[in-house]
Amino acid sequence: MSPAQRAAQQRRIEGVAANLARIAAGETSLFALLADGAPMLPGTAAAVHELRRRAGLAIEPEPPAAPPPADPAPIAGQRQVVPRSAISRALANPFLAPDHSAVTSARPRPRLLTDWELIGPLLRAFEESTADARSCMTLPPPSHAHIAAGLDLMAHQAQVVSKAKDGHRSFLLADEPGLGKTAEALLAAQAADAYPLLVVVPNVVKTSWAREAARWTPRHAATVVHGDGETLDAFSDIVVVNYDILDRHVGWLGSFGFRGMVIDEAHFIKNKSSQRSKHVLALSRQIRQRTVRPLLMALTGTPLINDIEDFLAIWEFLGWIDGSEVGADLLHALEANGMTPIDPGFYPAARQTVIEMGVVRRRKVDVAKDIPARRIADVPVELEGAAGASVRAAERKLAQRLVMRYRSALAARGVPDETGGVDESLVRQVCARELREANDDGAGENVFSMMRRIGRAKAELAADYTTQLSRSAGKVVFFAKHIDVMDAAERLFEKRGVGHTSIRGDQTTRVRQANIDAFVNDEDTHVIVCSLTAAGVGINLQVSSNVVLAELSWTAAEQTQAIDRVHRIGQDQPVTAWRVIASQTIDARIAELISKKEHLAARALDGFDVEAAATNLQLETLVSLLTDALKVR
Repeated sequence: MSPAQRAAQQRRIEGVAANLARIAAGETSLFALLADGAPMLPGTAAAVHELRRRAGLAIEPEPPAAPPPADPAPIAGQRQVVPRSAISRALANPFLAPDHSAVTSARPRPRLLTDWELIGPLLRAFEESTADARSCMTLPPPSHAHIAAGLDLMAHQAQVVSKAKDGHRSFLLADEPGLGKTAEALLAAQAADAYPLLVVVPNVVKTSWAREAARWTPRHAATVVHGDGETLDAFSDIVVVNYDILDRHVGWLGSFGFRGMVIDEAHFIKNKSSQRSKHVLALSRQIRQRTVRPLLMALTGTPLINDIEDFLAIWEFLGWIDGSEVGADLLHALEANGMTPIDPGFYPAARQTVIEMGVVRRRKVDVAKDIPARRIADVPVELEGAAGASVRAAERKLAQRLVMRYRSALAARGVPDETGGVDESLVRQVCARELREANDDGAGENVFSMMRRIGRAKAELAADYTTQLSRSAGKVVFFAKHIDVMDAAERLFEKRGVGHTSIRGDQTTRVRQANIDAFVNDEDTHVIVCSLTAAGVGINLQVSSNVVLAELSWTAAEQTQAIDRVHRIGQDQPVTAWRVIASQTIDARIAELISKKEHLAARALDGFDVEAAATNLQLETLVSLLTDALKVR
């Protein structure tokens, strides 16, 4: 190429790279494609082959084709693999038969509720729970018989182990984050002899689960599925796989003969139309078909993210419901109450029936009194200079566009635009349309780009506050949502001479663990800069008791998960989460809405009699912005 052609081509490549980086920043699971040993797609392999041929470079021989799947149950169009180790195990157990050892005796056929639609009433039962409603199933006294020597298990953890030992086989383990659900699940599986055990987890905690298994159940080896499973040891008792690669392994996993299945961060499957949820639910069905009473455990400290219907996918995983129908066990339990949805008493009784199916919900204040309290403190900051002016101008522009849309809608209806009143229904319609059309590609201001702009403007202020906090209170965990905010914070820490490290979505497991170890063990590492997405789950940072939230999340659950990296078993100091809020911007509106939204799980699970929060934080932010703009006209 000529120099001009080469420069033009280089600019083109850089543009493609920038677009890829933006996409990956929003969906961090894509970074798995860059991991060591990540498989190359067939189209990519062919393109690389052709490029090397044209460039006159040596062409590497193609790797041998993977063996065909054995009795797969894939979703149509998905690439399937079968690790060689899984084939070896199948050959070593050629006559593996379904387990019917726990078949229950015949029960009378339900008559009272046979023709009733029950899913809606069950959801209503949780939505309308009262202050005195129980949120946890009846649990037996704790037993410590199944705990490895030298380990201490808290009483509330040992209760779940005892329940599994007594024969209970389905649990929605919804304890607040930090109460040791991982250990409970592993020891429950050991007590129930639910091996081999399948554990499905987010990518960032795969190795953590393997380490915890070695710690709590050392007699039962754990293996982790990476990529196409070349390093899998299928003769292990525990198989750990992440949601992101489940699509290519669902075939052989379904016929493997698992006697138990655990899903961590179970709210990941709340969208039943997603491929992730379909694979998890398909595996659950196959395991229940092969083993009459397998151990099924759904672990999540935040079972409700946006709506009461978030329960449905988890209930289906546990076998309590089947699509739009109530499962046989739950139906018989409801039948025993002797009431139908016409009866007012049906709803509290139905809620308690579902709870007794296996809902385990304990709060730190109730069961872990040795964990100090936590509090959230807001740190208001003023955005000054060009950055502050830019934010305020962008917010005014967004509000003006919403007002114009509102007036246009009124005019189209032929309704005069009277100053005295605001049509709340129309306000919501206008904001819903704005939200549907919103995107963060830089073309026009919207609620998403506004929050990113505010995050950048707050970055140095939040980092400066963190610097002061680290000098007076010790180690600090700094959370941000966007990469550019993390970058700006780290530049300021470098400038101020503050020892720091980070956890990001593009790090390998080895780098990630090394950075965590540095923060925990190195006295000169005072701050760890964490991505809300990549570091919100699966890590323990109790060495610190202070968390700085430089940016707000769109969900109360994500904020809670971040705080609970510090506020968990092993913490011996009161925990404070410092939310940096940009005064007189929509940042303050969102902080208030997040606090209200936290009541959703409290109402449904903990029985608190509070007003249910809005289900869409972005929509409520726009509604608040437009309503205020109309009132000051």
